[in-house]
Amino acid sequence: MKKAIPILFIALSASLWGIIAIFVRKLTEAGFTPMEIVTIRVVTAAILLGIIGGIKYPAQMKIKIFDIKLFIGTGICSIVLFNWCYFTAINQMNLSLAVILLYTAPAFVTILSYLLLKEKMDQTKILAVIATIVGCVLVAGVNLNAAASIRPIGILTGLGAGFGYALYTIFGKFALRKYSTFTVTLYTFFIASITLLPVTRLWDKWSRLVSGDVLLYGIGLGLFPTVIAYLLYTKGLEKVEGSKASIIATVEPVVATILSVFLYEEGFGFIQAIGSIVILLSVLIINRSKKSNRKIYNKKASI
Repeated sequence: MKKAIPILFIALSASLWGIIAIFVRKLTEAGFTPMEIVTIRVVTAAILLGIIGGIKYPAQMKIKIFDIKLFIGTGICSIVLFNWCYFTAINQMNLSLAVILLYTAPAFVTILSYLLLKEKMDQTKILAVIATIVGCVLVAGVNLNAAASIRPIGILTGLGAGFGYALYTIFGKFALRKYSTFTVTLYTFFIASITLLPVTRLWDKWSRLVSGDVLLYGIGLGLFPTVIAYLLYTKGLEKVEGSKASIIATVEPVVATILSVFLYEEGFGFIQAIGSIVILLSVLIINRSKKSNRKIYNKKASI
Protein backbone atom coordinates (compact mmCIF):
# COMPACT_ATOMS: atom_id res chain seq x y z
CA MET A 1 0.00 0.00 0.00
CA LYS A 2 2.84 2.41 0.91
CA LYS A 3 4.36 1.91 -2.54
CA ALA A 4 1.10 3.05 -4.14
CA ILE A 5 1.03 6.35 -2.23
CA PRO A 6 3.64 8.18 -4.42
CA ILE A 7 1.70 7.09 -7.52
CA LEU A 8 -1.50 8.38 -5.94
CA PHE A 9 0.22 11.70 -5.15
CA ILE A 10 1.23 12.14 -8.79
CA ALA A 11 -2.25 11.22 -10.06
CA LEU A 12 -3.82 13.68 -7.61
CA SER A 13 -1.42 16.43 -8.66
CA ALA A 14 -2.29 15.85 -12.32
CA SER A 15 -6.00 15.93 -11.44
CA LEU A 16 -5.50 19.31 -9.76
CA TRP A 17 -3.67 20.59 -12.86
CA GLY A 18 -6.70 19.45 -14.80
CA ILE A 19 -8.98 21.92 -12.97
CA ILE A 20 -6.83 24.95 -13.82
CA ALA A 21 -9.30 26.08 -16.50
CA ILE A 22 -11.79 27.11 -13.77
CA PHE A 23 -9.39 29.79 -12.53
CA VAL A 24 -7.85 30.74 -15.87
CA ARG A 25 -11.21 31.42 -17.52
CA LYS A 26 -12.35 33.69 -14.69
CA LEU A 27 -9.08 35.65 -14.70
CA THR A 28 -9.22 35.96 -18.50
CA GLU A 29 -12.73 37.38 -18.22
CA ALA A 30 -11.34 39.88 -15.69
CA GLY A 31 -8.96 41.23 -18.34
CA PHE A 32 -5.65 39.48 -17.65
CA THR A 33 -3.40 38.20 -20.45
CA PRO A 34 -2.14 34.59 -20.44
CA MET A 35 1.33 35.51 -19.20
CA GLU A 36 -0.14 37.77 -16.51
CA ILE A 37 -2.19 34.80 -15.31
CA VAL A 38 0.98 32.68 -15.16
CA THR A 39 2.59 35.45 -13.11
CA ILE A 40 -0.41 35.58 -10.76
CA ARG A 41 -0.08 31.82 -10.39
CA VAL A 42 3.64 31.71 -9.54
CA VAL A 43 3.69 34.83 -7.35
CA THR A 44 0.67 33.69 -5.32
CA ALA A 45 2.26 30.26 -4.94
CA ALA A 46 5.58 31.78 -3.82
CA ILE A 47 3.82 33.97 -1.22
CA LEU A 48 1.74 31.06 0.13
CA LEU A 49 4.79 28.79 0.32
CA GLY A 50 6.81 31.56 1.99
CA ILE A 51 4.14 31.95 4.68
CA ILE A 52 3.91 28.17 5.22
CA GLY A 53 7.70 27.89 5.36
CA GLY A 54 8.11 30.76 7.80
CA ILE A 55 5.58 29.23 10.18
CA LYS A 56 6.20 25.50 9.84
CA TYR A 57 9.44 24.79 7.90
CA PRO A 58 11.94 27.60 8.59
CA ALA A 59 14.90 25.19 8.44
CA GLN A 60 13.83 24.05 4.95
CA MET A 61 14.00 27.58 3.56
CA LYS A 62 17.81 27.54 3.53
CA ILE A 63 19.77 26.54 0.44
CA LYS A 64 23.37 26.81 -0.71
CA ILE A 65 23.93 29.63 -3.22
CA PHE A 66 25.71 27.24 -5.58
CA ASP A 67 22.55 25.11 -5.78
CA ILE A 68 20.46 27.98 -7.15
CA LYS A 69 21.12 26.51 -10.60
CA LEU A 70 18.79 23.62 -9.74
CA PHE A 71 15.91 26.03 -9.12
CA ILE A 72 16.75 28.09 -12.19
CA GLY A 73 16.18 24.76 -13.92
CA THR A 74 12.78 24.10 -12.34
CA GLY A 75 11.68 27.74 -12.16
CA ILE A 76 12.92 29.34 -15.39
CA CYS A 77 13.85 26.49 -17.74
CA SER A 78 10.65 24.63 -16.85
CA ILE A 79 7.84 26.82 -15.44
CA VAL A 80 8.64 30.03 -17.36
CA LEU A 81 9.81 28.36 -20.59
CA PHE A 82 6.95 25.90 -20.90
CA ASN A 83 4.28 28.53 -20.19
CA TRP A 84 5.80 31.02 -22.65
CA CYS A 85 6.13 28.37 -25.38
CA TYR A 86 2.66 26.99 -24.70
CA PHE A 87 0.88 30.34 -24.90
CA THR A 88 2.92 31.29 -27.98
CA ALA A 89 1.97 27.99 -29.63
CA ILE A 90 -1.71 28.61 -28.83
CA ASN A 91 -1.49 31.90 -30.75
CA GLN A 92 0.16 30.17 -33.72
CA MET A 93 -2.07 27.12 -34.14
CA ASN A 94 -5.26 25.35 -33.15
CA LEU A 95 -5.54 24.84 -29.35
CA SER A 96 -5.94 21.07 -29.65
CA LEU A 97 -2.69 20.81 -31.63
CA ALA A 98 -0.87 22.91 -29.04
CA VAL A 99 -2.14 20.53 -26.33
CA ILE A 100 -0.92 17.52 -28.31
CA LEU A 101 2.58 19.01 -28.66
CA LEU A 102 2.63 19.89 -24.95
CA TYR A 103 2.01 16.24 -24.12
CA THR A 104 5.12 15.09 -25.92
CA ALA A 105 6.58 15.73 -22.43
CA PRO A 106 6.60 12.02 -21.39
CA ALA A 107 8.76 11.23 -24.42
CA PHE A 108 11.23 13.97 -23.49
CA VAL A 109 11.27 12.84 -19.84
CA THR A 110 11.87 9.20 -20.79
CA ILE A 111 14.81 10.10 -23.05
CA LEU A 112 16.34 12.62 -20.61
CA SER A 113 15.85 10.24 -17.67
CA TYR A 114 17.73 7.55 -19.57
CA LEU A 115 20.59 9.91 -20.51
CA LEU A 116 20.91 11.97 -17.32
CA LEU A 117 19.33 9.97 -14.49
CA LYS A 118 20.41 6.54 -15.77
CA GLU A 119 16.86 5.18 -15.58
CA LYS A 120 16.21 1.97 -17.50
CA MET A 121 14.68 2.14 -20.95
CA ASP A 122 12.46 -0.84 -21.78
CA GLN A 123 9.73 -1.80 -24.22
CA THR A 124 6.97 -1.24 -21.67
CA LYS A 125 8.03 2.37 -21.10
CA ILE A 126 8.29 3.07 -24.80
CA LEU A 127 4.86 1.51 -25.38
CA ALA A 128 3.37 3.56 -22.52
CA VAL A 129 4.86 6.81 -23.87
CA ILE A 130 3.49 6.12 -27.36
CA ALA A 131 0.09 5.23 -25.88
CA THR A 132 -0.09 8.45 -23.84
CA ILE A 133 0.75 10.57 -26.88
CA VAL A 134 -1.86 8.75 -28.97
CA GLY A 135 -4.37 9.13 -26.14
CA CYS A 136 -3.69 12.87 -25.87
CA VAL A 137 -4.11 13.24 -29.64
CA LEU A 138 -7.52 11.57 -29.41
CA VAL A 139 -8.61 13.53 -26.31
CA ALA A 140 -7.56 16.87 -27.80
CA GLY A 141 -9.11 16.02 -31.16
CA VAL A 142 -7.39 16.13 -34.52
CA ASN A 143 -8.19 18.92 -36.95
CA LEU A 144 -6.50 18.05 -40.24
CA ASN A 145 -7.34 21.39 -41.83
CA ALA A 146 -5.69 23.21 -38.92
CA ALA A 147 -2.70 20.85 -39.06
CA ALA A 148 -2.13 21.66 -42.72
CA SER A 149 -1.67 25.36 -41.95
CA ILE A 150 0.90 24.98 -39.15
CA ARG A 151 4.16 26.88 -39.63
CA PRO A 152 7.49 25.32 -38.56
CA ILE A 153 7.88 27.95 -35.81
CA GLY A 154 4.55 26.80 -34.38
CA ILE A 155 5.78 23.20 -34.19
CA LEU A 156 9.03 24.31 -32.56
CA THR A 157 7.30 26.39 -29.87
CA GLY A 158 4.79 23.58 -29.25
CA LEU A 159 7.61 21.08 -28.79
CA GLY A 160 9.38 23.68 -26.64
CA ALA A 161 6.35 23.62 -24.34
CA GLY A 162 6.59 19.82 -24.05
CA PHE A 163 10.34 20.03 -23.45
CA GLY A 164 9.95 22.75 -20.80
CA TYR A 165 7.16 20.77 -19.14
CA ALA A 166 9.48 17.76 -19.01
CA LEU A 167 12.35 19.69 -17.42
CA TYR A 168 10.56 20.07 -14.08
CA THR A 169 10.72 16.31 -13.62
CA ILE A 170 14.41 16.16 -14.57
CA PHE A 171 15.66 19.14 -12.55
CA GLY A 172 13.27 18.16 -9.74
CA LYS A 173 14.92 14.73 -9.51
CA PHE A 174 18.36 16.33 -9.17
CA ALA A 175 17.12 18.87 -6.61
CA LEU A 176 15.47 16.16 -4.50
CA ARG A 177 18.85 14.53 -3.99
CA LYS A 178 19.80 17.51 -1.80
CA TYR A 179 16.58 19.18 -0.68
CA SER A 180 13.10 18.39 0.62
CA THR A 181 9.89 18.49 -1.41
CA PHE A 182 8.95 21.78 0.25
CA THR A 183 12.29 23.46 -0.50
CA VAL A 184 12.23 22.43 -4.16
CA THR A 185 8.68 23.69 -4.64
CA LEU A 186 9.29 26.97 -2.77
CA TYR A 187 12.38 27.99 -4.72
CA THR A 188 10.91 26.88 -8.02
CA PHE A 189 8.12 29.42 -7.68
CA PHE A 190 10.31 32.07 -6.05
CA ILE A 191 12.71 32.03 -9.03
CA ALA A 192 9.82 31.96 -11.50
CA SER A 193 8.21 34.93 -9.72
CA ILE A 194 11.25 37.22 -9.76
CA THR A 195 11.70 36.36 -13.45
CA LEU A 196 8.12 37.02 -14.58
CA LEU A 197 7.16 40.03 -12.44
CA PRO A 198 9.45 42.55 -14.21
CA VAL A 199 8.42 41.17 -17.61
CA THR A 200 4.65 41.40 -17.09
CA ARG A 201 4.66 44.46 -14.77
CA LEU A 202 1.70 42.93 -12.97
CA TRP A 203 1.75 45.68 -10.36
CA ASP A 204 0.19 48.01 -12.97
CA LYS A 205 -3.07 46.05 -12.45
CA TRP A 206 -2.89 46.01 -8.65
CA SER A 207 -6.33 47.57 -8.10
CA ARG A 208 -7.93 44.96 -10.34
CA LEU A 209 -5.95 42.15 -8.67
CA VAL A 210 -7.28 42.84 -5.17
CA SER A 211 -10.91 43.25 -6.17
CA GLY A 212 -13.49 40.67 -4.96
CA ASP A 213 -13.67 37.60 -7.17
CA VAL A 214 -10.31 38.26 -8.86
CA LEU A 215 -8.48 38.00 -5.54
CA LEU A 216 -10.29 34.77 -4.65
CA TYR A 217 -9.62 33.15 -8.03
CA GLY A 218 -6.00 34.33 -7.93
CA ILE A 219 -5.49 32.71 -4.52
CA GLY A 220 -7.32 29.59 -5.72
CA LEU A 221 -5.05 29.38 -8.77
CA GLY A 222 -1.95 29.70 -6.61
CA LEU A 223 -3.18 27.20 -4.02
CA PHE A 224 -4.95 24.23 -5.65
CA PRO A 225 -3.44 23.58 -9.11
CA THR A 226 -0.10 25.08 -8.05
CA VAL A 227 1.07 24.81 -4.41
CA ILE A 228 -0.83 21.63 -3.52
CA ALA A 229 -0.39 20.07 -6.97
CA TYR A 230 3.37 20.70 -7.18
CA LEU A 231 3.98 19.61 -3.59
CA LEU A 232 2.18 16.33 -4.33
CA TYR A 233 3.98 15.81 -7.66
CA THR A 234 7.40 16.61 -6.20
CA LYS A 235 6.72 14.33 -3.22
CA GLY A 236 5.76 11.55 -5.63
CA LEU A 237 9.01 12.10 -7.56
CA GLU A 238 10.96 11.05 -4.48
CA LYS A 239 9.87 7.42 -4.98
CA VAL A 240 8.81 7.19 -8.64
CA GLU A 241 11.06 7.24 -11.71
CA GLY A 242 10.80 10.47 -13.69
CA SER A 243 9.68 8.71 -16.87
CA LYS A 244 6.89 6.87 -15.03
CA ALA A 245 5.81 10.02 -13.19
CA SER A 246 5.39 11.94 -16.46
CA ILE A 247 3.24 9.14 -17.89
CA ILE A 248 1.03 9.03 -14.79
CA ALA A 249 0.64 12.82 -15.01
CA THR A 250 -1.06 12.53 -18.41
CA VAL A 251 -4.32 11.90 -16.57
CA GLU A 252 -4.44 15.72 -16.51
CA PRO A 253 -6.07 16.12 -19.97
CA VAL A 254 -8.57 13.39 -19.07
CA VAL A 255 -9.63 15.31 -15.95
CA ALA A 256 -9.67 18.61 -17.88
CA THR A 257 -11.87 17.09 -20.59
CA ILE A 258 -14.34 15.59 -18.10
CA LEU A 259 -14.45 18.92 -16.26
CA SER A 260 -15.22 20.79 -19.48
CA VAL A 261 -18.17 18.48 -20.11
CA PHE A 262 -19.78 18.96 -16.71
CA LEU A 263 -18.96 22.63 -16.07
CA TYR A 264 -18.92 24.14 -19.55
CA GLU A 265 -21.11 21.66 -21.46
CA GLU A 266 -18.43 21.13 -24.08
CA GLY A 267 -18.58 18.13 -26.39
CA PHE A 268 -17.20 14.74 -25.42
CA GLY A 269 -17.45 12.22 -28.20
CA PHE A 270 -16.51 8.62 -28.84
CA ILE A 271 -12.96 9.57 -29.94
CA GLN A 272 -12.32 11.50 -26.73
CA ALA A 273 -13.60 8.56 -24.70
CA ILE A 274 -11.23 6.17 -26.49
CA GLY A 275 -8.34 8.59 -25.93
CA SER A 276 -9.11 8.80 -22.21
CA ILE A 277 -9.19 5.00 -21.94
CA VAL A 278 -5.86 4.73 -23.80
CA ILE A 279 -4.22 7.20 -21.39
CA LEU A 280 -5.57 5.42 -18.31
CA LEU A 281 -4.49 2.03 -19.69
CA SER A 282 -0.96 3.36 -20.30
CA VAL A 283 -0.81 4.49 -16.66
CA LEU A 284 -1.94 1.02 -15.53
CA ILE A 285 0.61 -0.66 -17.82
CA ILE A 286 3.55 1.36 -16.52
CA ASN A 287 2.63 0.67 -12.90
CA ARG A 288 1.84 -3.00 -13.59
CA SER A 289 5.28 -3.44 -15.11
CA LYS A 290 6.86 -2.04 -11.94
CA LYS A 291 5.10 -4.68 -9.83
CA SER A 292 6.02 -7.45 -12.27
CA ASN A 293 9.69 -6.43 -12.24
CA ARG A 294 9.66 -6.42 -8.42
CA LYS A 295 8.21 -9.97 -8.33
CA ILE A 296 10.88 -11.22 -10.75
CA TYR A 297 13.60 -9.57 -8.68
CA ASN A 298 12.25 -11.12 -5.44
CA LYS A 299 12.16 -14.58 -7.03
CA LYS A 300 15.79 -14.25 -8.16
CA ALA A 301 16.82 -13.04 -4.72
CA SER A 302 15.22 -16.09 -3.08
CA ILE A 303 16.98 -18.60 -5.33
